[in-house]
Amino acid sequence: MPTRAVVAGVGMTAFGKHLDRSLKSLAGEAIREALADAGLETGDLQAAYMGNAAAALITGQVCVPGQVVLRALGIGHIPVINVENACATAATAFQQAATMVAHGVHDVVLACGYEKLYHPDKKKTFEVFSGAIDVEDKEHVLAEVARAIEAAGGLSDIDNAGQNRSLFIDIYVTWALRLMSEQGITREHFAMVSAKNSVHGSLNPKAQYRDVISVQEVLAAREVAWPLTLPMCSPVGDGAAAAILVSERKARELGIAAPVRVDATILRSGWDYADGEIGMAEASARELYELAGIGPQDLDCVELHDASAPSELMYYEHLGLCGRGGITELIEQGHTRLGGRIPVNTSGGLMRKGHPIGATGLAQIVELTDQLRGRAGPRQVAGARVALAENGGGFIGRDAAAIALTLLSR
Repeated sequence: MPTRAVVAGVGMTAFGKHLDRSLKSLAGEAIREALADAGLETGDLQAAYMGNAAAALITGQVCVPGQVVLRALGIGHIPVINVENACATAATAFQQAATMVAHGVHDVVLACGYEKLYHPDKKKTFEVFSGAIDVEDKEHVLAEVARAIEAAGGLSDIDNAGQNRSLFIDIYVTWALRLMSEQGITREHFAMVSAKNSVHGSLNPKAQYRDVISVQEVLAAREVAWPLTLPMCSPVGDGAAAAILVSERKARELGIAAPVRVDATILRSGWDYADGEIGMAEASARELYELAGIGPQDLDCVELHDASAPSELMYYEHLGLCGRGGITELIEQGHTRLGGRIPVNTSGGLMRKGHPIGATGLAQIVELTDQLRGRAGPRQVAGARVALAENGGGFIGRDAAAIALTLLSR
């Protein structure tokens, strides 16, 4: 019978532009910080799940990126599992590590996500995102995205997708237009999300962007692809995040007085669902709540995959933070701000904290662990006891290719 894994320690670099640093340097910093936080040494690790998505294209490192990082820290002998799962890479590494601990395979496991996305040749970076779809079906994917944009009344500029911007920007445009046509969401609502997250990010010393921007400034910013402006989209970035997971027995041995426990964590891939069937995110969230024996009303804070402002609004509904048609009230009334009913993306989210794709999911875990331990400083959610992380990645058919969700509690 599985028990629950415990998050004994977390670590994270500042996210941003680190052209002068290597993957080994970034990952090493996060791992050392997580080990110190847990009060453990490198020799205590029994396995490592190492998440990276873009090294093959950006740095040329293939096949053994995790072993390369760990050997530089003097870590060998243990099983090292290299994980690649689009933007859900780090969350997948965490989910696999937590599952192995919960089932008693190991007592002490490292989960790490690390990434470099900045490159002197921007097209190299865009290639990473263009590869997160079915590349054998790329022309059809582009045609379907263009069709969806035009059907919603937008202007398609698909020729530039993957050239002067990430292909996923155009996918986010389709989501934005759908929200606008079906639920009365406006560009002002998207700007409210960006402005809210800028306030949160300004309080996070490890966030990529720490300036506070207003709704008006978001709307006046450079347009990436209508209706999205630059602050409505997550930036590329470099960075790393790590967590040390231990068994409940090991947690007692370490004397962890108020452990942060993994109540439930699931990993799912997309499927070809019929019209009218609920999508992957909503179905996965329902499954997660059932596994943990709680509901969305029990959550104190959430870190979700705001790769764009429309993405955050969509996930409000998918995760059950509001009912159908309740998105506008949630953002207009400030319920997802610090001090609100259910603070979302207190770290600043992907749009302000940054989005080094192989590290993002574990950065969410770092933020929520800090919240549950009461050490988030000026962005602390008072009395936080239950937290949810949602991290998705890739795109196949009409949905993300992968999603990982985790519920933590103390």
